[in-house]
Amino acid sequence: QVHLVESGGRAVHPGDSLRLSCSVSGGTFSKINIGWFRQAPDRERKLVAAIGWSGSRYVVDSEEGRFTISRDNAETTVYLQMNNLTPDDTAVYYCAGRETDPFPQLFTHEYAFWGQGTQVTVSS
Repeated sequence: QVHLVESGGRAVHPGDSLRLSCSVSGGTFSKINIGWFRQAPDRERKLVAAIGWSGSRYVVDSEEGRFTISRDNAETTVYLQMNNLTPDDTAVYYCAGRETDPFPQLFTHEYAFWGQGTQVTVSS
C-alpha cells in the first residue's frame, strides 16, 4: 500500500513563493507516477502538475512558468514549487500516486493513492 503525506501549505501573501512536499512510503517510489491536484471551495479537484517515475514532467498550461514539479528518489519525495502566488491559488493541495503508466494521468479517477491534503491560502 502506497502512503502519501503532503506538507508545506500555509498562509502567504500575493507574490510569495511556496514549496509543497509529498512524502511517499510503501510501494516502489521509483516506479510511481505522482500528480499534484488542488481543490478550491465549491470547485472540483483539478490537476496542476505531474511527474512520472522516469522524471517526465507535466504542468498544466495555466501554471506553466509559475509551477515546477520535481522528485527526489533518495528522499522518496515529490515537490511542487509555486511562485508568484495569487489569491486564485488558494486551495487544498493534494498529491496522488499510481504505479502504472501511461503518463501523464490528468484526472482524479486515474490515481489510486491520495494524501490528506495541505491548505494553501493566499491573501493580503
